Amino acid sequence: MFLGVDGGQSATIALVADASGRVLGMGRGGPCNHVGGPEGREKFLTAIRESVGEACRNAGLDPSLARFRAACLGFSGGPEDKRALLEQMLRADELIVTTDALIALSGATGGEPGIIAIAGTGSIAFGRNADGRTARAGGWGYIFGDEGGAFDLVRQALRAALRYEEGWGPPTSLHGLLLKATESSSANQLLHRFYTTEFSRPQIARFAVLVDRAACEGDAVAREILENAAAQLAALVAAVRGQLFAPGETIRVAYIGGVFRSEILRQRFCALVESEAGNVCGPPMYPPAAGALLEAMRAAGQRHPRLSDLPAFEK
Repeated sequence: MFLGVDGGQSATIALVADASGRVLGMGRGGPCNHVGGPEGREKFLTAIRESVGEACRNAGLDPSLARFRAACLGFSGGPEDKRALLEQMLRADELIVTTDALIALSGATGGEPGIIAIAGTGSIAFGRNADGRTARAGGWGYIFGDEGGAFDLVRQALRAALRYEEGWGPPTSLHGLLLKATESSSANQLLHRFYTTEFSRPQIARFAVLVDRAACEGDAVAREILENAAAQLAALVAAVRGQLFAPGETIRVAYIGGVFRSEILRQRFCALVESEAGNVCGPPMYPPAAGALLEAMRAAGQRHPRLSDLPAFEK
């Protein structure tokens, strides 16, 4: 049996499969990206127990007795502080504790060489070549980077609203949309509210859908924000490609994350990515939890593992 787990800021998904790659069980738990402090540690342990336990039961296994040939777990909060806890919780001949970027890439490309652009609240591009060498670009966080991520889209939208309100920027419907959505009296008031604990970064990032709405309704400022974001994400992909792959080498480039729900951004991103010879851009083959499962099977010596009976789910 093999175990794959995608542990993130919103939920934890666990999958159990047999040696043929047939998925036998899936389980879901809460967020588990941090283990700092007693509260974070307890949330982490609970999320792993719940998700892995449910996946085992659905696969016909007793969670207290289950032993895996290999298990791979990927986390958005980094793997370094989680291995010791997992070694006490799981029985596995081989235990891989890694990042969410690696399992997202493995799922997106079916375990084959390629690049993934991840644009949720933040952004990063990550790739792996046929020699197993990896490289990344971006992922610097909301202060110094995360270009093209949802938080950055809202930051650009608020800046445009402020410029319009102060009389040194073009008219944009983003001004009214942001004020209405946040029940603010002015962009200046909203700016100060965003600087407080009233709005967390994920909460701010959720307003990115307003940028897409405005662009679809013909707002030129909003469309420019989306197209600039697509160009920045494509630039991250180009940087990773330059580190790992030969010019013209054919590779798969996939995208994942809520930002790519914008058709305007997604189409522009794919067009820019495929303008470089060898790139084939498209949606992921499998979700990250399935990527973790593929990595577990690869660790056990399967060079080109494939999955079947994968249930449909959203994280």
